[in-house]
Amino acid sequence: MRVSILTISDSVAAGRVEDRSGQVVAARCKELGWDVVASAVCADDRPAIEEFLREAADAAGADVLLTTGGTGLGPRDVTPEATAAVVERLIPGLPEQMRAAGVAKTRRALLSRAAAGIRGKTIILNLPGSPRGAVESLDAVADLLPHAVAVLHGARHD
Repeated sequence: MRVSILTISDSVAAGRVEDRSGQVVAARCKELGWDVVASAVCADDRPAIEEFLREAADAAGADVLLTTGGTGLGPRDVTPEATAAVVERLIPGLPEQMRAAGVAKTRRALLSRAAAGIRGKTIILNLPGSPRGAVESLDAVADLLPHAVAVLHGARHD
Protein backbone atom coordinates (compact mmCIF):
# COMPACT_ATOMS: atom_id res chain seq x y z
CA MET A 1 0.00 0.00 0.00
CA ARG A 2 1.35 3.41 -1.00
CA VAL A 3 1.07 6.15 1.64
CA SER A 4 1.66 9.90 1.51
CA ILE A 5 1.94 11.94 4.72
CA LEU A 6 1.10 15.61 5.18
CA THR A 7 2.06 17.31 8.45
CA ILE A 8 -0.13 20.33 9.09
CA SER A 9 1.48 22.74 11.54
CA ASP A 10 2.27 26.44 11.50
CA SER A 11 5.37 25.97 13.66
CA VAL A 12 6.75 23.07 11.59
CA ALA A 13 6.04 24.91 8.32
CA ALA A 14 7.87 27.97 9.67
CA GLY A 15 10.86 25.84 10.67
CA ARG A 16 10.53 26.64 14.39
CA VAL A 17 10.09 23.00 15.45
CA GLU A 18 10.93 19.59 14.02
CA ASP A 19 8.24 17.47 12.38
CA ARG A 20 8.06 14.68 14.94
CA SER A 21 4.50 13.57 14.09
CA GLY A 22 5.17 13.05 10.40
CA GLN A 23 8.35 11.14 11.25
CA VAL A 24 6.69 8.73 13.68
CA VAL A 25 3.73 8.16 11.34
CA ALA A 26 6.15 7.38 8.49
CA ALA A 27 8.11 5.00 10.73
CA ARG A 28 4.92 3.21 11.81
CA CYS A 29 3.76 2.89 8.19
CA LYS A 30 7.10 1.30 7.28
CA GLU A 31 6.79 -1.10 10.24
CA LEU A 32 3.40 -2.11 8.84
CA GLY A 33 5.04 -2.87 5.49
CA TRP A 34 3.53 0.12 3.70
CA ASP A 35 5.48 2.15 1.16
CA VAL A 36 5.78 5.83 2.17
CA VAL A 37 5.95 7.48 -1.25
CA ALA A 38 5.88 11.14 -0.19
CA SER A 39 5.79 13.47 2.79
CA ALA A 40 5.22 17.20 3.03
CA VAL A 41 4.54 20.00 5.49
CA CYS A 42 1.85 22.65 5.26
CA ALA A 43 0.81 25.52 7.54
CA ASP A 44 -2.62 25.54 9.17
CA ASP A 45 -4.09 27.31 6.16
CA ARG A 46 -7.31 25.85 4.79
CA PRO A 47 -6.88 26.83 1.12
CA ALA A 48 -3.31 25.47 1.12
CA ILE A 49 -4.40 22.23 2.80
CA GLU A 50 -7.26 21.79 0.32
CA GLU A 51 -4.93 22.42 -2.62
CA PHE A 52 -2.40 19.89 -1.37
CA LEU A 53 -5.04 17.23 -0.70
CA ARG A 54 -6.65 17.74 -4.13
CA GLU A 55 -3.36 17.62 -6.00
CA ALA A 56 -2.00 14.65 -4.07
CA ALA A 57 -5.19 12.61 -4.42
CA ASP A 58 -5.70 13.50 -8.07
CA ALA A 59 -2.10 12.54 -8.91
CA ALA A 60 -3.00 9.01 -7.70
CA GLY A 61 0.51 8.49 -6.37
CA ALA A 62 -0.73 7.14 -3.05
CA ASP A 63 -3.54 4.85 -1.97
CA VAL A 64 -3.82 6.56 1.41
CA LEU A 65 -3.05 10.17 2.29
CA LEU A 66 -2.50 10.57 6.03
CA THR A 67 -2.58 14.03 7.56
CA THR A 68 -1.29 14.80 11.01
CA GLY A 69 -2.30 17.94 12.88
CA GLY A 70 -5.07 20.50 12.79
CA THR A 71 -7.83 18.26 14.16
CA GLY A 72 -8.35 19.96 17.52
CA LEU A 73 -10.52 22.81 18.74
CA GLY A 74 -8.10 25.68 18.17
CA PRO A 75 -9.02 28.53 15.86
CA ARG A 76 -6.40 27.44 13.26
CA ASP A 77 -7.37 23.74 13.40
CA VAL A 78 -9.06 23.44 9.99
CA THR A 79 -7.86 20.08 8.68
CA PRO A 80 -11.28 18.35 8.97
CA GLU A 81 -12.98 21.19 7.09
CA ALA A 82 -10.32 21.10 4.35
CA THR A 83 -10.71 17.34 4.10
CA ALA A 84 -14.51 17.52 3.91
CA ALA A 85 -14.22 20.13 1.15
CA VAL A 86 -12.12 17.90 -1.11
CA VAL A 87 -13.47 14.39 -0.56
CA GLU A 88 -16.30 12.94 -2.62
CA ARG A 89 -17.51 10.51 0.06
CA LEU A 90 -16.96 10.38 3.81
CA ILE A 91 -15.79 7.34 5.78
CA PRO A 92 -17.11 8.22 9.24
CA GLY A 93 -16.26 4.88 10.85
CA LEU A 94 -12.50 5.38 10.73
CA PRO A 95 -12.34 8.53 12.87
CA GLU A 96 -15.10 7.11 15.08
CA GLN A 97 -12.91 4.06 15.76
CA MET A 98 -9.85 6.24 16.36
CA ARG A 99 -11.76 8.28 18.95
CA ALA A 100 -13.19 5.14 20.57
CA ALA A 101 -9.72 3.61 20.91
CA GLY A 102 -8.23 6.89 22.07
CA VAL A 103 -10.74 7.47 24.83
CA ALA A 104 -9.50 4.31 26.54
CA LYS A 105 -6.22 6.17 27.10
CA THR A 106 -7.39 9.77 27.46
CA ARG A 107 -10.83 11.34 27.56
CA ARG A 108 -9.43 14.19 25.48
CA ALA A 109 -9.55 11.90 22.44
CA LEU A 110 -13.24 12.78 22.28
CA LEU A 111 -12.24 16.33 21.36
CA SER A 112 -10.63 15.19 18.10
CA ARG A 113 -12.50 16.36 15.01
CA ALA A 114 -10.60 14.07 12.63
CA ALA A 115 -12.32 13.17 9.38
CA ALA A 116 -11.81 10.58 6.65
CA GLY A 117 -13.03 10.27 3.11
CA ILE A 118 -12.42 9.25 -0.46
CA ARG A 119 -11.27 11.36 -3.37
CA GLY A 120 -10.93 9.38 -6.58
CA LYS A 121 -9.03 6.24 -5.62
CA THR A 122 -7.34 7.79 -2.57
CA ILE A 123 -8.40 7.53 1.06
CA ILE A 124 -7.67 10.67 3.08
CA LEU A 125 -7.44 10.18 6.85
CA ASN A 126 -6.78 12.86 9.47
CA LEU A 127 -4.61 11.94 12.46
CA PRO A 128 -3.95 14.07 15.56
CA GLY A 129 -0.89 16.30 15.69
CA SER A 130 0.75 14.76 18.73
CA PRO A 131 3.21 11.99 17.84
CA ARG A 132 1.72 9.53 20.31
CA GLY A 133 -1.86 10.38 19.35
CA ALA A 134 -1.08 10.10 15.65
CA VAL A 135 0.44 6.62 15.95
CA GLU A 136 -2.24 5.37 18.37
CA SER A 137 -4.97 6.65 16.04
CA LEU A 138 -3.32 5.04 13.04
CA ASP A 139 -2.97 1.75 14.92
CA ALA A 140 -6.68 1.84 15.75
CA VAL A 141 -7.58 1.53 12.06
CA ALA A 142 -4.40 0.17 10.41
CA ASP A 143 -5.85 -3.31 9.92
CA LEU A 144 -8.81 -1.84 7.99
CA LEU A 145 -6.88 0.33 5.54
CA PRO A 146 -5.48 -2.35 3.19
CA HIS A 147 -8.95 -3.87 2.81
CA ALA A 148 -10.52 -0.44 2.29
CA VAL A 149 -7.97 0.34 -0.42
CA ALA A 150 -8.56 -3.01 -2.11
CA VAL A 151 -12.35 -2.45 -2.16
CA LEU A 152 -11.88 1.11 -3.41
CA HIS A 153 -9.84 -0.34 -6.28
CA GLY A 154 -12.53 -2.88 -7.18
CA ALA A 155 -12.08 -5.89 -4.90
CA ARG A 156 -15.19 -7.43 -3.39
CA HIS A 157 -16.07 -7.32 0.30
CA ASP A 158 -15.50 -10.80 1.71
